[in-house]
Amino acid sequence: MLDWSGARSEATTIAEAWTREGGPGGAIVLFDRDGIREVASGGFAAIEHRLPFTPDTPNRLASISKHICAALLLRAGVPLEEPLGRLLTGAPPALAAVPLARALDMTGALPDTMEAFWQQGVPFTASLGSDEILARARAFPALNAEPGTEMAYSNTGWRLAQAVLEQHSGESYARLVESLMAPLGLPIRFVRDESEVVDGLATGYWREGDAWRRGRYGFNFSASGGMAGSAAALARWASALLAGREAFAGLLDRLAAPRTFADGSASLYRLGLVASSLGDVHLLGHGGSLPGYRNHVLMAPEQGVGVVLLGNREEEALWPTLRVLAALLGQSLPEPAEQMPNGLFAAEDGPFWAEFGADAISFMGGYEKLVCDGSGGMRSLPAYLDVRLTRSGADAIEGLIGGMPRRLQRVPGATPLDPRLPGHWRDKNLGTEILIRGDGSARLPWAGSSIETVLTPLPGGRALADLAHGPWRHRPCFWLQPDGSLRLAGHRSRILHFDRLIDGATP
Repeated sequence: MLDWSGARSEATTIAEAWTREGGPGGAIVLFDRDGIREVASGGFAAIEHRLPFTPDTPNRLASISKHICAALLLRAGVPLEEPLGRLLTGAPPALAAVPLARALDMTGALPDTMEAFWQQGVPFTASLGSDEILARARAFPALNAEPGTEMAYSNTGWRLAQAVLEQHSGESYARLVESLMAPLGLPIRFVRDESEVVDGLATGYWREGDAWRRGRYGFNFSASGGMAGSAAALARWASALLAGREAFAGLLDRLAAPRTFADGSASLYRLGLVASSLGDVHLLGHGGSLPGYRNHVLMAPEQGVGVVLLGNREEEALWPTLRVLAALLGQSLPEPAEQMPNGLFAAEDGPFWAEFGADAISFMGGYEKLVCDGSGGMRSLPAYLDVRLTRSGADAIEGLIGGMPRRLQRVPGATPLDPRLPGHWRDKNLGTEILIRGDGSARLPWAGSSIETVLTPLPGGRALADLAHGPWRHRPCFWLQPDGSLRLAGHRSRILHFDRLIDGATP
């Protein structure tokens, strides 16, 4: 029995807290196969003008946009198992052999353009058009890993998918989205970048101390995150997918069809949707994040219901959405993970590290809350990354992260900086330079110039940097190679490879 009254009460409680705070807010919309059933909203769409956020306020959908791109690919009959190089003229050479489907299900090991550019010093506030971004991506020297071995989030495949659709159809992506939404009369549109005017668009905000600041994002959005629309419009779209009527018959099943790693094991990430569960209820959903915006949509396909939460505030959105859906379905929220570890852990070798605390894991910068798995271990209820771990003694964690077996050991608190790390280093392919000093400080390219940071040493010739830019934090790992070179890796980009400079030149 669905409890619409209880779910409405839970949504109202969340929305009223936004209003009491007097800052940015959001809207929560509950729906079923027939359309919208309940709504709640609170806070401001524009703090400066005291404009209320309503269910009809346009917002940036961010990565919720991805499954809309996938729907267009499926309806156009684009062969997803074909390699990118066969589908797209001028595909980046290092990425050309990756099947489009793997580029979309996050197992393609494609370097994420934004994170790769960050690591080269390009700020995310820089105004870069789609052609400029693709031109830079063509210089990527390699993939992050072997395709099919790991789920690691990347927007690059979706950016390339947009180019595939435009080349395949001969139409602009904005026009393709317009045609998809027209039968439903939905005001969901593709927006190229933050300079494009969207009538009534909520302003995005992030918190710095006690103050709210406006979010900025200069890059071309692309199909990976460029949709704008209201919570009510997104709920009506999701309702049409659940109903599967007429032109949408079977579309949700195709979007959510199981995907596997190269070894045949199952991945929870599908075509712009993440599969998960709440009790015995199967869920599909996806989150979205841009500076100042955090969103989530969750659907229970077998029950034919779902919840949309769109907000113009930089804070976690999955769990508020899950609270409302749990109330609707009469399900209990997962229990917190038992015997949750705290502190910094790292693999025996390679750049793989994790930090645990406050019921959550940050794996190489990819963040997920952890809950009890019912068997003494811990798991994510993934917004993006599937995590399944158990304790192995007091100082070790093992299990699967993104489908990849990992064993992580606690980093001793007094770990010194490896004496081989200090020096002046230059990437041989992209020209990026860094300086590491013997006292553990470093100068790195960042946010359009350079930044000073203090490294956190890890055993085995490795160290973490700590870089902040607006609401985001980036903690790439440096690790020495057997030949004396140095590599750098984050969760989404692992392509920078440095040689030591001697008197201004590589040895």
